[in-house]
Amino acid sequence: MSTLKVTVERLVVHPHPNADRLELAQVGLYRAVVAKGQFATGDYALYIPEQAVLPDVLIEELGLTGKLAGGARNRVKIVRLRGEVSQGIVCLPALIGEVDLAAAAAAGTDFAELLGVTKWAPPVPVSMSGQVESAPELIRWIDVENIARYPEIFTAGEHVIATEKIHGSACLFTYDRASDRVLVSSKGIGAQNLAIADSDANLYWRAVRRFQLPDIARKLAATLDVDRVALFGEVYGAGVQDLHYGANAGQNDTIGYALFDIAVGTETDPRRWLTPAEIDVALEDLAADIPRVPVLYDGPYDIDTLLQLANGTETITGTATNIREGLVVRPATERYSEILGGRAIGKLVSPAYLLRKDGTEYE
Repeated sequence: MSTLKVTVERLVVHPHPNADRLELAQVGLYRAVVAKGQFATGDYALYIPEQAVLPDVLIEELGLTGKLAGGARNRVKIVRLRGEVSQGIVCLPALIGEVDLAAAAAAGTDFAELLGVTKWAPPVPVSMSGQVESAPELIRWIDVENIARYPEIFTAGEHVIATEKIHGSACLFTYDRASDRVLVSSKGIGAQNLAIADSDANLYWRAVRRFQLPDIARKLAATLDVDRVALFGEVYGAGVQDLHYGANAGQNDTIGYALFDIAVGTETDPRRWLTPAEIDVALEDLAADIPRVPVLYDGPYDIDTLLQLANGTETITGTATNIREGLVVRPATERYSEILGGRAIGKLVSPAYLLRKDGTEYE
């Protein structure tokens, strides 16, 4: 999931092709349906992204009582209004008070706390949780932001690699060489510097054993001469999310797993991400037979091409069983992003995936 921020954005307003009383306010590459005449191109307004949970007082002020998602009708979700996809809410609530909007936009001020807006967190199934223990050595995963919100993460023509985004749950695996300790966690639990205690009932531990991640990590640590190796993979199958790609996470021999990233740590550099080429070479040298996420694009950055590739059907099964969730895009050469304030990496999510019924989003 992305981080949740409620920020002021400069709008570009487009006509709604199917409604005389509505328009489309664009933020980045997102578009949100607004009332006609409410905003004009160049105006500043607050943008509340999907997966935001709104307090009752804000819902009432915005006139959205009973119109949002979730059992409490308080969650922002992508919708289709008069044939057009609307992602998030563009508004100017009185609750933010007297604010220099242009200055707030330039500073990237986050109004989530002021407005009482929080990030939606779905309940986690028992198989994806468990007893936890402190794990300061764990190398954590990061929140990957949507390129549609931050379209300038990459520059036109930059060499990028786009892999298919699989709808599963991120498995965090860290091997600590000095102690020969293995740490296993999920994205949500790992964010708290916690690992899940070894258990045959736990989804992530079963995937780790089936695909022999400890052996691979030990060999990588020795080959690369590093203190820690972190393997990040997507665990998937029936019982994980609503899209299962023909796998069954309830059985040890049919659980799905696909590696999507590797990081290594040393005393002087606690977390260094390997480039896609480095991962290729390292796994080939080890003859490591481990499933990996499919590469769908390798070439110069072109947003239109990538937006098209984010749609369609998945390639995991080879039978187009499920819709495609989207893409994860990263530069061929790892670098820092001033826009994100961290690693240059982003995702593009298919609107069809976001609009599907009864979808799950467990972390």
